[in-house]
Amino acid sequence: MAVKTYLLNISFLFYQPYLYIYFFLPDERDKVQKKTFTKWINQHLMKVRKHVNDLYEDLRDGHNLISLLEVLSGDTLPREKGRMRFHRLQNVQIALDYLKRRQVKLVNIRNDDITDGNPKLTLGLIWTIILHFQISDIHVTGESEDMSAKERLLLWTQQATEGYAGIRCENFTTCWRDGKLFNAIIHKYRPDLIDMNTVAVQSNLANLEHAFYVAEKIGVIRLLDPEDVDVSSPDEKSVITYVSSLYDAFPKVPEGGEGIGANDVEVKWIEYQNMVNYLIQWIRHHVTTMSERTFPNNPVELKALYNQYLQFKETEIPPKETEKSKIKRLYKLLEIWIEFGRIKLLQGYHPNDIEKEWGKLIIAMLEREKALRPEVERLEMLQQIANRVQRDSVICEDKLILARNALQSDSKRLESGVQFQNEAEIAGYILECENLLRQHVIDVQILIDGKYYQADQLVQRVAKLRDEIMALRNECSSVYSKGRILTTEQTKLMISGITQSLNSGFAQTLHPSLTSGLTQSLTPSLTSSSMTSGLSSGMTSRLTPSVTPAYTPGFPSGLVPNFSSGVEPNSLQTLKLMQIRKPLLKSSLLDQNLTEEEINMKFVQDLLNWVDEMQVKKCLLYLSVSVFIVINFFFKLSILLFEGTTGPH
Repeated sequence: MAVKTYLLNISFLFYQPYLYIYFFLPDERDKVQKKTFTKWINQHLMKVRKHVNDLYEDLRDGHNLISLLEVLSGDTLPREKGRMRFHRLQNVQIALDYLKRRQVKLVNIRNDDITDGNPKLTLGLIWTIILHFQISDIHVTGESEDMSAKERLLLWTQQATEGYAGIRCENFTTCWRDGKLFNAIIHKYRPDLIDMNTVAVQSNLANLEHAFYVAEKIGVIRLLDPEDVDVSSPDEKSVITYVSSLYDAFPKVPEGGEGIGANDVEVKWIEYQNMVNYLIQWIRHHVTTMSERTFPNNPVELKALYNQYLQFKETEIPPKETEKSKIKRLYKLLEIWIEFGRIKLLQGYHPNDIEKEWGKLIIAMLEREKALRPEVERLEMLQQIANRVQRDSVICEDKLILARNALQSDSKRLESGVQFQNEAEIAGYILECENLLRQHVIDVQILIDGKYYQADQLVQRVAKLRDEIMALRNECSSVYSKGRILTTEQTKLMISGITQSLNSGFAQTLHPSLTSGLTQSLTPSLTSSSMTSGLSSGMTSRLTPSVTPAYTPGFPSGLVPNFSSGVEPNSLQTLKLMQIRKPLLKSSLLDQNLTEEEINMKFVQDLLNWVDEMQVKKCLLYLSVSVFIVINFFFKLSILLFEGTTGPH
């Protein structure tokens, strides 16, 4: 008997591990599965505000089972509202029939098994639902068509943990016991949350607790507890359920579409930041450029600036718009990682921030074009005026050359004693030049007001033309006055005619030859032009006193001296005292209290007043001389007549 007892004890010790595996381990696995599946169901039922406490009891009436399928599928299923067994069986059957319609294989599971609370079959039904609605949708790069959902999930796990030293995933049981696989997967997607150096030296329970805690922070329900996994052989279905929850929580590259894998996130994020930085800097630089409003006065340079703007608008803006679109597309790919928390989006790096800066550039461009286009048109108009001044100046210079040649020809004729012929022609040239000069004065004033870049040069050219016209007029007056001095014969005929007129009671008719001679003597050869009176303030301010000589009216030489005797001394003294005021020098107007512009305006105003005074005095002088000449004639004639009547014949 003692021997039999001894042998029985020895055999029990030998078979104890196997007995544990056969009798006790399934119960432990069922407990873990029940807890895991219950948590999995509740994370979905909470969406419809329902909750399961006991998996075997709370699914018996079929209501929670139908609600779970509705949440997972999005469909609405019918249900019986009664509480009798018949109603419960009917509700469970509705759920089973729905799964069959979705091609879900149900092996030996009937409605009464669930209604009666059969643990094995209830767990089997929930596992079948998990496989169909969660694990079957897993797709991994590099998968083959004949892979099962479990194999695809295992491949995903292997790809996620590739490159981690000392970590291999070959199954869903013993490989997960130390917790390093859980931590490695989380580190792959959120390296900021896991320190793999710490994981390498921690205990199994510590690693498992840390992994489940971090996963819960990123949205993964704690379906497992560390003690559920730190066993000799963790429950495979529970581990698969939890790992599939990790798969669902982490970002993935869409099947057949664009996406960024976990390995490429940092590289793409740096690329995105560089693209945004470059574009923002480019935009801000050109916003500053477009806000510049200092434009050149040279029409050629301004036109080049406007063409540069148009070229920028047509050639540089479209590529930058394309670059902006690339940034938007890259952001869309990174957005899932930003929402997941892998990337922290810095302020100013959102595509909307880029659009705000881009809008500033577009507004700056529109405002620059609005400012540039009228300026270009204005300078083009000034350019046309300047071209007209240049063209007409050449015409005026040519006419002055012709006039001088004609004057030289007449001067030679007079020296030879021949009557001059070109006086009228020269007067016509001078008149045409004066008309052009008046238009030049108006045009130059417009150029000065418009700050045309060649205004000063044109002012000098117009001033030179004015001086040449005045010099030519003076030469004409000098030359042609010599040709109008009365000859002795003309004087005798004139005296004879006047004597006859006096004897006949001062008849109104004189001898034609005397009349023509007298008229030529009394009429100035060329009427002084009022061209200087039209000089405007802008042009005159640029003419120095040396360029604007005092305009002294010219009188025919020999005319006044020949008839000055006999004029009353007081009248002659008055004529001599008529002095011509010189214009003020600009230096005499300098005042510390006045700006440069105010000094220029005073100088111009004085110059204009001087021109007006010259015109008035010129007319008065001509009138005075004419009166003196007529009086002198009559005085001389009366003496001659008196001597003729009293003296010997």
